[in-house]
Amino acid sequence: MGRKKTVKQKNGGLVLDLGEGNPKQNLFYMSRTLYTAYGGAKGGGKTHAVRTKAVGGAVRWPGIRILIVRRTYPELQQNHIEPILKIVPPSLATYNSTLHTLYFTNGSVIKFGHYQSATAEQVYQGQEYDWIFMDEATQFTEREFRYLGGCLRGTREIPKRFYITCNPGGPGHRWVKRLFIDRDFKTNQENPEENENPDDYSFIFASVEDNAHLLKSSPAYLEMLSSLPENIRRAYRYGDWNALSGSYFSEFSEEKHIVRPFPIPEDWIRYRSLDYGLDMLACLWTAIDPAGRCYVYREVKQPGLIASEAARVILDNTLPGERPAATFAPPDIWSRQKDTGRSMAEIFAGCGVPLLRSDSGRVQGHMMIKEMLMLRPDGKPGLVIFDTCRELINDLRAIQADETNPNDCAKTPHEITHTVDALRYFCVSRTGPHPAPPPEDDDGEGISYDYFMTGRELSPAYIAY
Repeated sequence: MGRKKTVKQKNGGLVLDLGEGNPKQNLFYMSRTLYTAYGGAKGGGKTHAVRTKAVGGAVRWPGIRILIVRRTYPELQQNHIEPILKIVPPSLATYNSTLHTLYFTNGSVIKFGHYQSATAEQVYQGQEYDWIFMDEATQFTEREFRYLGGCLRGTREIPKRFYITCNPGGPGHRWVKRLFIDRDFKTNQENPEENENPDDYSFIFASVEDNAHLLKSSPAYLEMLSSLPENIRRAYRYGDWNALSGSYFSEFSEEKHIVRPFPIPEDWIRYRSLDYGLDMLACLWTAIDPAGRCYVYREVKQPGLIASEAARVILDNTLPGERPAATFAPPDIWSRQKDTGRSMAEIFAGCGVPLLRSDSGRVQGHMMIKEMLMLRPDGKPGLVIFDTCRELINDLRAIQADETNPNDCAKTPHEITHTVDALRYFCVSRTGPHPAPPPEDDDGEGISYDYFMTGRELSPAYIAY
């Protein structure tokens, strides 16, 4: 049986009936850890639990500041704002539609926020909340989760809490699974402040069977979940966090594709590839061994740089004497600006970073990444990444397939696409293994006429690449 959640307004005696919670929802309401995750399978009553806990907290703790966040504003409007306004009478709280904020007569506040892009960091910078609810947390990146966690502060003597709801899948699948399912916490012996305390995290698993109200009102819902494809059914029907990899690049694995750094031999050819916009510069350095295997050995990911600053950052991270054969960039960098008549490519070149135009085809480029991640006949992949390139590694793990085109990567959240795009521009421009030294001519001097005219012979390694 569920327990009826009834709260009272202390200064007016108004009774607010928030309905009955099922046993799993009641565990969520009573959780006292810093971070509480609720969910697993679909249909467990997650969104209702968020609304109930938030409104109940606003009445219980006068002056509390609460944030409820979803990826987009329409999701907020449909799942939280409209239902909450139906249960909270005007005598108890007033809603400001411009500020998307519900103001209670006891001084409490519920702010409805969305977090649709990296620019949202500027919106939330400096804000303070006592409780934060991140609904459908697997639609957010770990960076966004941590950034909002920085807003969990204030001088009010109200317990600070961060509540999330979640299902398997989505861009945030890996970090949610790591923290709340696998409980694989980071430890840093050199800087204990970076450690993750296991006591701060709790997970409440819920399935559709826990939501008797849903099963009664929508009996076909269970049948719908059971008819889904096998891996999706396991995730959504049973809350199996191992059913979905959480990544478009299912070929990518820590064991096969990540290595410790080693000195790059001087005779290996090197390239740079970049994705650039004012929101983010992502640049990768890649070396190719004589067999054609590619090693991403350095990365830069930095926001807010104009073109000349981005070029300087690239040069500052290129070692003295290191001469990349080319720096690949997307075609839009050659578009001329209306105000100056110059292109970003001209600015980069003028600052010492000449660019080579790459192909912008998304599907072809992403398929080339997948091909290079595949194992070769020697049992090793064609693309390997140094473990110091954490941004690229994390983005490859997190990025999803496009829901409308499974052959392509999703374009959101945008902040995890930059390093993947930089890698795509390299892979789609890569045509073959590092050429062997040119053969001498018949007299033993210089290069042969055939090599000079054709570049090199078509070797089996080149054809099979």
